[in-house]
Amino acid sequence: MDKPEAPREKHTVTEAFERIWSQALLAVSTAEEEVNRTFQRVASTAGLSQEEVKRQAREFTERLVGHRKALEHSVEDAVRGAISRLKVPRREELQEFEARLTRLAERIDSLGQQK
Repeated sequence: MDKPEAPREKHTVTEAFERIWSQALLAVSTAEEEVNRTFQRVASTAGLSQEEVKRQAREFTERLVGHRKALEHSVEDAVRGAISRLKVPRREELQEFEARLTRLAERIDSLGQQK
């Protein structure tokens, strides 16, 4: 006797990527905040002036932003490449396929009525 399958959550590929992307952005933001806190502690321990701390923090933040944008670009490119390799049909292609199936069904019905 076959066991019934447990119901699975159905998520589209897009939803899955969006969820993963959101989690990655949250992780990066959390890391940026932690780096800023650590930088403040190191600067105060090293005895840097307030202006020097601000300047160093600004430069460091600019570098982090640049790295974050590069990371976002890399992930987006990788996702685009993965989706294209999966050959996931676009919405327009699915609509066109559905229209063709509808026309075929109508033709089959008309042929059945002619007999």
